[in-house]
Amino acid sequence: MTHSKRGAIALMITLFFIIAISISLGIALKQVKSVSTEISKQKFAMQSSILVDDVLNLLKTSPDLEAINSVDTLFIFLSEAAFIPFESSGVKMLIEIKSARSKLNINTLVDIKGSALVPNPAKVEALSQYMAHYNVNPSYTDMIVDSMSKIKADNSYYSDIFNENPYLFRDYIASRKHLETINDFYAKTYNENTLQKINFEKLFSFSKQRDSKIDLNYATKETWRLLLGCDELRAEQLSLGAGAYAVEADLGLAPEEILALHRFNVAYLEMFLDVKVTIQSAHLSSELRFEYDMNKKKGSNFVYEI
Repeated sequence: MTHSKRGAIALMITLFFIIAISISLGIALKQVKSVSTEISKQKFAMQSSILVDDVLNLLKTSPDLEAINSVDTLFIFLSEAAFIPFESSGVKMLIEIKSARSKLNINTLVDIKGSALVPNPAKVEALSQYMAHYNVNPSYTDMIVDSMSKIKADNSYYSDIFNENPYLFRDYIASRKHLETINDFYAKTYNENTLQKINFEKLFSFSKQRDSKIDLNYATKETWRLLLGCDELRAEQLSLGAGAYAVEADLGLAPEEILALHRFNVAYLEMFLDVKVTIQSAHLSSELRFEYDMNKKKGSNFVYEI
């Protein structure tokens, strides 16, 4: 099949999907309006959760999404369906759909070996080098590793982050807010603001699945800089090739860049969506984010804020 035909099919899939989701959610938004103006924040949260369930069910039952099975069709779908806005009865809803594999899953810095969690030396070193570009103290990487190493009976952590935060979750880094707690501790400890220069939103994702890969067709500039230890110009060049990578040779990497890349688990077609749903009425707003596995038709890593 030619590239143009694949593109046409993907665009048709996108249009059908948006039409289907528009019809279903238009009715649901009216229900959100009826409760949000009359009852409490708790009820709004519950109604928002139900609305998100509707989004998830639409993803699960959409036959159009099943036709997406190549680098071309996935890339065009994500390009066309990145932002889907709705509005009904004064309630606004925005669905953002992106690749869930465009960034480094921060929890892959630690490997599972038997019943133990062990820092991956190559990945940890890559993070340390990346942070060094921003003059971040090497102890920051220690804090990150400690925060995904579970409870240690002998208290053999690399940093003292848990002395001040004894109840901080430490099985894995669960969310952006969790990372911000670590960042705040670092800033307070060293009395510096170097971390503010880093775009963590474009650098890290947060999944407890430690075997997740990075889809190089969607890798952000920040991710490329971390993967290869390259400068911003080189990272931008590679990110502009998005959608054209099927094998390693397509990347056009130098030998030393290939060696750097091999420190990480990468792929060229990862069927995982990052779905963000924002709902806003006159007085209340909520946001829910989750990862959707297109092959298993399953949502995971739900993070809810109101």
